[in-house]
Amino acid sequence: MAAGSVSLLLAACGEGAGAASGGGDWKPTKPIEYIAPANTGGGWDTLARSSARVLDEAGLVNRPMRVVNKPGAGGAIGWSYIAKHQKDPHKLFVTSPPILLVPLAGESDQTYRDFTPVARLNTEPLAYVVKADSPFKTFEDLAAKLKADPGKVSVAGGSGPGSLDHVGLAGAVQAAGADASKVKYVPFDGGGEALTSLLGGHTDVAVAGGSEVQALVRSGDVRALAVSSEKRSPILPDTPTLAESGIDYVFDIWRGVMAPKGLTEEQIAYYEKAFEKMVEHDSWKKESKKLGWTNAYLGSEEYGKFLDEQNKEYAGILTEVGLRK
Repeated sequence: MAAGSVSLLLAACGEGAGAASGGGDWKPTKPIEYIAPANTGGGWDTLARSSARVLDEAGLVNRPMRVVNKPGAGGAIGWSYIAKHQKDPHKLFVTSPPILLVPLAGESDQTYRDFTPVARLNTEPLAYVVKADSPFKTFEDLAAKLKADPGKVSVAGGSGPGSLDHVGLAGAVQAAGADASKVKYVPFDGGGEALTSLLGGHTDVAVAGGSEVQALVRSGDVRALAVSSEKRSPILPDTPTLAESGIDYVFDIWRGVMAPKGLTEEQIAYYEKAFEKMVEHDSWKKESKKLGWTNAYLGSEEYGKFLDEQNKEYAGILTEVGLRK
């Protein structure tokens, strides 16, 4: 595969979400149901709980943020729940590339256009990890095995076929000169479950966000072979990038917040303003540093444009590696 660079810093210049520039007069009148479309322990769950805590403690929202986990189908169970509550301003969900990738792979009845973009918050790299006693010492070792016998290596990921972890894996495998379609990808509902499978010896490799693996890397339970970012991750400083391993591929994870379709400009602006203030709050900055998240805030309108651009780019990648349906 030619260099597959999935840039997160695309020019955000497209279709808008209609958010007002001011906060408006609208405010929530009851607790806000904040959906993490995966089980506890993964990137979505961590983002939802971390942001809910900062928003509540800093008084940036006037009603409690109640995190609810709705795992399944690579995120589609969670966002299909939101889709049933159009115009409900008391429901939000955290999201990332699967909101684009799962529909492109034909695994969801909804697409990102069925929701309201609120704010993009941050980015982080994927990490490719193995157990400490794995025979794979470097990503080059893994790539060699995948070239020789790709069906013999099982790789756990926290998202469905054709979704975030799968595409992040497939792109790297393809760039390494192996046949991505022959790799045994085992999907789980969140990075936590994928890593549990790896630790239990049920899979040979796992793909997860850098923030999800850092504690296991520090404890010595797993070894990170590579990260997918252009530069080394500050939370995994000893882990080489794919480029350092001779693989010309970059894939960064962006994460953000969306809402049901049909919110008013004032309702969008209320949440947009809250998240804009949150990313500048000291508590959030400390949490982000600890988790290895890079601030990548975009407001509602720019986030909508960004999603349009990313959808086009992901469609091309999925087609190239044979995962688009």
